[in-house]
Amino acid sequence: MHFTMDLPGLEELKIMKSETVGDAFHLHVEMERKAHHCPSCGERTKNVHDYRTQKIQHLKMFERTSYLFYRKRRYVCPCGKRFPEKTRVVERYQRHTAEWNQALGLRTIQGKNFKDTARQFHTSPSTAMRRFDRIAAPLIQEVNELPEVISIDEYKGDTSKGKYQVLIADGRTGEPVDILPDRSVATIKQYLREKGAKVEMVVMDMSPSFKSAVQKALGSPILIADRFHFCRYIYWALDLIRRNVQHDFHEYDRKKCKRMKHVFHKPFETLSEKQHWYLKRYLHLSSELTVAYQLKERFRSWFERAKQETYHPENSIKEELYAFYQDVEDAGLPALNKAVQTLKNWQTEILNSFTFGYTNGPIEGLNNQTKVIKRNAFGFRRYDRLRSKILLHHQTKNQNIQVG
Repeated sequence: MHFTMDLPGLEELKIMKSETVGDAFHLHVEMERKAHHCPSCGERTKNVHDYRTQKIQHLKMFERTSYLFYRKRRYVCPCGKRFPEKTRVVERYQRHTAEWNQALGLRTIQGKNFKDTARQFHTSPSTAMRRFDRIAAPLIQEVNELPEVISIDEYKGDTSKGKYQVLIADGRTGEPVDILPDRSVATIKQYLREKGAKVEMVVMDMSPSFKSAVQKALGSPILIADRFHFCRYIYWALDLIRRNVQHDFHEYDRKKCKRMKHVFHKPFETLSEKQHWYLKRYLHLSSELTVAYQLKERFRSWFERAKQETYHPENSIKEELYAFYQDVEDAGLPALNKAVQTLKNWQTEILNSFTFGYTNGPIEGLNNQTKVIKRNAFGFRRYDRLRSKILLHHQTKNQNIQVG
């Protein structure tokens, strides 16, 4: 059967015959005979020395695995040199077409994991990983200089480089910039010294090691504490007090209070009538829990007002925060006193979060996607492969790859 149409990727080949063999689709192809330059002497020749049929795997056709049976010519030059004809369809020493290799490499970037991608292309996971490694290096947009505002956070990678890796993102756009092999002060400090000349602000969680590394590497940048991380200290203290006092409740109330712990975290004005009833009941059973809850609501009100754009952190926000400190001290609750001491230690960074408005929310979302990638692949042994997978996933997630 002779084809009169050109198939994408096979335009330079003539399809001599097609057939279905089992679940596979076979195409018998050859190139048009034409003069070639001898790689030895440079003379042109059309003399054919012999033919060899090469079986090459190609992309799926009609939902069937397809193979090309390529009748390859070898030419002979009068100088005695024998050489194969040139083609863009398949590279030398390859058993897959160039388009198949390209499609597999691109699909490994956005695919769920290497094993599933390899199954789709009827090849081995090791082949999929080799193709990914080859295509990943030139595609990654390496950063030479960090932006003025960066976010920094860690995630659990469990790779050959260690248990934790560090993700650095653009603080303004939320786009990932780079990934560091471990979270040690030395690694972060060295990286920031090399590429952080323009960095003016750093958004981070309340990690002493991150703070130490940034200050040693960059001198005196503006440090911004993430809002979620400093707010949770107050909620943790309230939870600790609730767990301590509910031991004195009746067994039914103790279990019910534990199940209804979310009512202590929600804003008072958003509670339903039923939740208001439970809150009133359990606060009535403990004066200590009542005081802790009132202080939590006081802190939440301060936090909501501090987020307003018309508020000025330089004046009233700081004064109200000092008043909150004094109320906690007067209450005499050790758990809240410990939480307030943490806020005092990070007060400058906390107030900066309201002054400049940056948070670690975008980078936390990136970390969540990173954990999903790792979980889908059942983990990565090699740090460099995980780094490439994460960065390329984010760089190409808005692109629609249709090849293969």
